[in-house]
Amino acid sequence: MNSAVPAKIPAALDRAKFCDPSRTRDGQPRASVALKHLELLWFNTGTLCNLTCANCYIESSPTNDRLSYLSAREVATVLDELQAGQQAHEIGFTGGEPFMNPEILAMLEDALGRGYQVLVLTNAMRPMMKLADGLLLLQEKYGDRLRLRVSVDHYAPDLHELERGPHSWQRMLAGLTWLAEHGFNINIAGRTLSGEEEDTLRLGYARLFAAHGISVDAADPGALVLFPEMDEALDVPEITTACWDILNVSPGAMMCATSRMVVKHKGDAALSVMPCTLLPYDDRFRIGPTLAAADGAVALNHPHCARFCVLGGGSCGAG
Repeated sequence: MNSAVPAKIPAALDRAKFCDPSRTRDGQPRASVALKHLELLWFNTGTLCNLTCANCYIESSPTNDRLSYLSAREVATVLDELQAGQQAHEIGFTGGEPFMNPEILAMLEDALGRGYQVLVLTNAMRPMMKLADGLLLLQEKYGDRLRLRVSVDHYAPDLHELERGPHSWQRMLAGLTWLAEHGFNINIAGRTLSGEEEDTLRLGYARLFAAHGISVDAADPGALVLFPEMDEALDVPEITTACWDILNVSPGAMMCATSRMVVKHKGDAALSVMPCTLLPYDDRFRIGPTLAAADGAVALNHPHCARFCVLGGGSCGAG
């Protein structure tokens, strides 16, 4: 007789949750996060990507253009406003795959030329390598102020490809080792999709880095960022104002306390400011067309707020 215990099926999210920005389903005051100060400003350069991952946080793919490509002129306009009234020290570029945006090098040059630290999230595959000469020029001019965070979903090729698709491992590894060989400032974004303990994951990544001469400290949470798995259809507790003390978590540690993201929704003439990188589409989280409106409190009225940030301890910042 088979005595194996069947896997527990995760509960589906109760759709009565995350509806009211002020109150949870059971009437308790919903937690919110005020903007302390803007440390990191993100630009989503567009949701088009060369890959269709199994569980992309924002469903990027070769056909998803729900966020249009930003232009270098639009980025410059926001940076002008940022310099005039805000104190961010770092600019982040995400996607999609940022290196698919035809004006990405001009955007990076602009942000670096204004003195900002710049972080680019990339899969390090062909779109990046097509711009290798331009990247080398930026590195020569600005050095470590340009940082690239490469997505390596697991240290084992088969598990990485389970998420990213066939043939993605070798193409990623070629780009990552090219960055390392040319002395770029790099860090790694991993995921906890395997269910292994964090120490086991970090040891696995350390072996990978050592084998390929990649100078990333796998024990450093800022150098190897491990993101929790996300599925907004699965159940997760709502976060009340009492949860801060119960969980011993500070609202000031949440991404939306120190960052914002600029996007351009398909069909819109104007840009939109969103509270974080995980909520690009939800109209409830549109803050406004400019940074001037970005200092309001953000109600934690989405499953990602609970699962990724408050309970998962995740952050898309540089660490």
